[in-house]
Amino acid sequence: MKIDIHSHFFPLISEELANSVDAERAAWIRLDDKDPNKGMIMLNGREFRPVYRALWDPEFRLKELDEQGIDTQIVCSTPVLFGYSWEAQKAYDWAQKMNDEAVAFCQKYPNRFKALSQVPLQDVKLAAQEASRAKALGCVGVQIGNHVGDKDLNHPDLIDFLIHCAEEDIPVFIHPWDMMGGPNRMKEWMLPWLVAMPAETQLSMLSLILSGALEKIPEKAKICFAHGGGSFPYLLGRVDNAWKHRDIVRKDCPRPPSEYAKRLHTDAAVFNQDALTMLTKVMGVDNVMMGSDYPFPLGEQPIGSLIADSVSLSADDKAKLLYQNAEKFFNLK
Repeated sequence: MKIDIHSHFFPLISEELANSVDAERAAWIRLDDKDPNKGMIMLNGREFRPVYRALWDPEFRLKELDEQGIDTQIVCSTPVLFGYSWEAQKAYDWAQKMNDEAVAFCQKYPNRFKALSQVPLQDVKLAAQEASRAKALGCVGVQIGNHVGDKDLNHPDLIDFLIHCAEEDIPVFIHPWDMMGGPNRMKEWMLPWLVAMPAETQLSMLSLILSGALEKIPEKAKICFAHGGGSFPYLLGRVDNAWKHRDIVRKDCPRPPSEYAKRLHTDAAVFNQDALTMLTKVMGVDNVMMGSDYPFPLGEQPIGSLIADSVSLSADDKAKLLYQNAEKFFNLK
């Protein structure tokens, strides 16, 4: 049994539809004139990322999952679709459309595909309303970006949203996006994805921990971070050391930061056996779930191979990472 908790989809949004929503900032897919299996995500009038049919076609995707032995895959929108910079009502209407599209994507194969919703996170009331509507529609959780402009996860609005999800038993998957660094420092070699994205995730996890936000959010909250928690597991010792020796680090955080790690979950998209071993030690084997980042090139290929090939994990622990933790976290049983 294998459950992939981290995969993306992107409905076939036309340029016309995108322009009707926001001509400058709404993303769309330009299909290849010569090969209908290929496309290009367009953003801000420029080519953003080459993609292929699995991103928008569930039938095509299912064939690839069958080839890799994946029983269930949780799908969520590609983060460029969030619309957090838009006016709140526009983002709310857009989120509703994207969530309807996500449910429709999964509808024909309900045991194979499960959807996460998106929400207009710039307005906590509308975000909570849509998260609850989407749950009733069939979404098994919600995906949010790790920040909204300058608002990190310790902002009161985002804490309130996480509390709402905890009370409604809506699992939250947090994906880094809109990365730090700017275009002038990271021009080449996909450095925003290789450097800034892991740093964004660590920033978000520490924002929850060091601010004391996790003292306010109920322990029953289900919060999972993408990409193995980014740089968080590797640098947690540095954070504990700073908490021990600097009062300005611990002023809002009553316990060592490492004690909060097991309040949080991550996927296992770390691509290295030593990294996987460390991740399970830091977060705990009950808090790590297989996630591939399919169908993008930086995702795990083949899906689940890192866990399956591990020599440090027992058979029971592998089962937890491959499907049991996901069943519990997303209420799939």
